[in-house]
Amino acid sequence: MSTALRLAAVEIRLGQAVLVPRLDLEVAPGEIVTVMGASGAGKSTLLAFVAGFLDPAFSAQGQVLLGDDDISSLPAERRRVGLLFQDDLLFPHLSVGENLAFGLSAAVHGRAARQARIEAALDQAGLAGMAPRDPGTLSGGQRARVALMRTLLAQPRALLLDEPFNRLDSALRRDFAAFVFDHARAQSLPTLLVTHDIADAEASRGRIVRIAE
Repeated sequence: MSTALRLAAVEIRLGQAVLVPRLDLEVAPGEIVTVMGASGAGKSTLLAFVAGFLDPAFSAQGQVLLGDDDISSLPAERRRVGLLFQDDLLFPHLSVGENLAFGLSAAVHGRAARQARIEAALDQAGLAGMAPRDPGTLSGGQRARVALMRTLLAQPRALLLDEPFNRLDSALRRDFAAFVFDHARAQSLPTLLVTHDIADAEASRGRIVRIAE
């Protein structure tokens, strides 16, 4: 069941300096909220806190909730929060299909069932038949779509986007942004996008929250 992502009284510090001032935010299922701020404003740090791998150099307070579940103290691997970065982070020693299998939820049992999920994901991404391919032979846009499908195959309950469109040229950027946002809405995932680019924020057609400005 889809649930909202809620940040309750979240504040992040680096030493005595407040990096992310108190933030209360609720993101509904299928809603995309953009967090904007200048470089160094703490946008990626906020996502790291939500995802569960905040660097120990930072201190944070507040709660991260998915529906009624407080996930603030859970390790990253138990939070079921998907994160998409600027870099696609595909494993170069694995094929495209093997990269997708790495992200596939353990709840999908049996080789045939898992292969069917992988093939369906590739078909959704317009990459049918590319499971055996070396990721290094794909274009930047194709690699980005594989990275997104790998994230979604893990069946996350929320999606975090850390400026994932920055390394693409303008035409690919528009197409991939639409691809990501359409999938987030189709799967009713509460989604947080962080960016310093107003074009990305406007493309999401959602609320904009500004921090440290």
